Amino acid sequence: MSADRRTADLARMRDETFDVLIIGGGVTGAGAALDAASRGLSVALVEARDYASGTSSRSSKLIHGGLRYLEQLEFPLVHEALRERGLLLTRLAPHLVRPVPFLVPLTKWFERPYYGAGVALYDAMSAAGGYGRGLPWHRHLSRRGAHRLFPGLAEDTLRGAIRYFDGQVDDARYVLTLARSAASYGAAIATSTRVVGIIRDAREVTGVRVRDMESRAEFDVRARTVIAATGVWSDDISEMIHGSTGRTASGNTRDPIASGNAPGLRVRASKGIHLLVPRSVISGDVGLILRTEKSVLFVIPWGGHWIIGTTDTDWNLDRAHPAASSVDIDYLLEHVNTVLERPIRHSDIEGVYAGLRPLLAGESEMSSKLSREHAVVEPMLGLMLVAGGKYTTYRVMARDVIDHAARRLPGTPASRTDQVPLAGADGFHAAWAHRAAIAARHGVTVGVVEHLLERYGALALEILSLVDGDPELGRPLPGAPEYLGAEIHYAALAEGALHLDDVLTRRTRISIETPHRGTETAPAVAALMGAVLGWDDVTREREIEHYLTRVAAERESQRKPDDRTADAARLGAPDVRGYGADPAVTAPLF
Repeated sequence: MSADRRTADLARMRDETFDVLIIGGGVTGAGAALDAASRGLSVALVEARDYASGTSSRSSKLIHGGLRYLEQLEFPLVHEALRERGLLLTRLAPHLVRPVPFLVPLTKWFERPYYGAGVALYDAMSAAGGYGRGLPWHRHLSRRGAHRLFPGLAEDTLRGAIRYFDGQVDDARYVLTLARSAASYGAAIATSTRVVGIIRDAREVTGVRVRDMESRAEFDVRARTVIAATGVWSDDISEMIHGSTGRTASGNTRDPIASGNAPGLRVRASKGIHLLVPRSVISGDVGLILRTEKSVLFVIPWGGHWIIGTTDTDWNLDRAHPAASSVDIDYLLEHVNTVLERPIRHSDIEGVYAGLRPLLAGESEMSSKLSREHAVVEPMLGLMLVAGGKYTTYRVMARDVIDHAARRLPGTPASRTDQVPLAGADGFHAAWAHRAAIAARHGVTVGVVEHLLERYGALALEILSLVDGDPELGRPLPGAPEYLGAEIHYAALAEGALHLDDVLTRRTRISIETPHRGTETAPAVAALMGAVLGWDDVTREREIEHYLTRVAAERESQRKPDDRTADAARLGAPDVRGYGADPAVTAPLF
């Protein structure tokens, strides 16, 4: 997905009529693009910002069945998620999804039979479906056994623990890999392409009006079916159809076709925040799952860090850049410190991120009680909306919405994405088995090869070939030595990165994995990207300035006492794609 490929795909979007046009480059949209393209349909995907720039890069980074949903008796949802977890671990993305162990600490006598029954059912459901391969069965541990695996647990109330396994993923890299896989099947995909209008012929949707956020040029994209996989922006689709004017297929201004409440999906946004602290702050070799009065709290090993999350609160402010307040951060610290021997301090926090869950909503439910089921609706002929669900079950959501679209496309074969390994999966196991030989052949350490294989799978060899051609690209990045310069070069060359923010926050995790949050690395990354994308000095400095302003705004928002003031502080940094800088450009919708 080079800059040249983007230009070619934009030209295709101007000229072709596609079978399927997808709005939204998150996990569901990218998954739908792969599902449709692998069936042989012609596919276009447009995304206002970057792949996974919304919810899909700000999750707990788990591929899991949803242990807590058993308590809510949502057995079909758990079974479905466990099946998908097994597919991802073993067949579709073994290079991106890997097992991670968790402890359920037990502090009261009745918790062992209660939680033990739940975890046993969790494992049994996984095994019964044939998707538990590669994950050990749960184990009951004594107090001493629990403390051996997690010495940082406070012992005064600990009675023991239960260990079980789930899956872990870099959510943003996974979405990117989905998009690359779809592109390999011929899908036309472009980021920085914002939908600004719906095109219809009478009462049928036939395409969308798109603004290229890089050039500000607008053009129409035609399609036989349009799918909106827009997450927390789903309600805006109905408003765009029913409450605003747009162009018909003949080019005339159209009037709203309905009044009152627009049909479609009603989605509520629930904010969840996460903290990153250094691995040295907490002594432990496994993750933790804890109950709070409002949500489930995870402490998750993440390379040289721990991820601590999450909260679960309604959010009605800016959806593009949800902000974590000091109250959110204090909430997590207060609850995690109740089980740790050595409390985590504010000064220990290196990274903070906030995301919004798109929950299917009724009129009065609290966000923590809303379903994680998904739904597909067709509010207007030719337009499908898909929303809800959870990251783990994205493939099912994608299959369901393409099945719905296929009713308009006679002869469309059934989905086969349960048999389609993602880019980098083929050859991964062989490369992992021979990683020492690969390291010797390319003159790097085994640790470097392991790092690349876990991020790119078999495509890691493409990164190593860049280093072979230019040894300077084999140098670690300043301020983020676990990443190589070649990874930045590759992000701009083959992974569709257009801006500095794309690389520091999603192609890598430098923005949350370093105490400086990427500010010390930004100049070097801008130079590497600029060499590939042809940036001049002015562009390079503008990209750096945008990024530094963004980090400053995020830090300021995290000092604010509530959502409203935190949101105002975060919005002090304009989006790098120009939202707010141009009077004609408002906040991104899709």
